[in-house]
Amino acid sequence: MKNIKAVIFDMDGVLVDSEPFHYENENRMFQKLGLDISDEEHNHFTGVATDVMWLQISETRDLPHSVAELTKLTVLESNNYFGSLEKIGPLPGLVDLLEKLIAAGIPLAVATSSDAVTMQTILEKSGLRKYFRVTVCRDDVAKSKPEPDVFLLAARLLGAAPENCVVFEDSKNGIKAAKAAGMFCIAYSGANSGEQDRRLADMCIEYYDKLKTLGWNWF
Repeated sequence: MKNIKAVIFDMDGVLVDSEPFHYENENRMFQKLGLDISDEEHNHFTGVATDVMWLQISETRDLPHSVAELTKLTVLESNNYFGSLEKIGPLPGLVDLLEKLIAAGIPLAVATSSDAVTMQTILEKSGLRKYFRVTVCRDDVAKSKPEPDVFLLAARLLGAAPENCVVFEDSKNGIKAAKAAGMFCIAYSGANSGEQDRRLADMCIEYYDKLKTLGWNWF
């Protein structure tokens, strides 16, 4: 891709390996509520906001609490967990990529389905906050992924046209959102990203250093 004006990163599973915690946290909630959610169905929720997940579950099951209450409880568990950690390590090769992009004058953003508290906690404790000019989370938009809202807002705040943006994503819902926004999407297939359909992505990598071997000269 040529004429790149901005690069936008998802957070969970792309900046840090946080997907396993979210998965286990949600599983604990399902078990407490007596919900039989298969791994296949659970993977379907990867990349969407917590409130959207509970809303979709409520469409096929009777829940003992409201979507708002369940969302609040799930988010609180996430906030408490990440807040208790002293440090959160970024994924291998990521910092090198971020520094090369910044050195090339390319502005960066985070666009995540997580809530604001979880996003800021992870970015601060991973030491990654300083790299991003813009951060956008679930609280900032009307619609969550797979809708394109978070990516379009991030691009607008960076002053870049969607067609000049590159997105790094790991989930099917995130990839759909990036493509719906009209952006070039690189799927990051991490070890803990789960079984995700990444066929809509423009390219797929298993580790960040692979970009060097592909001959890209945009960083």
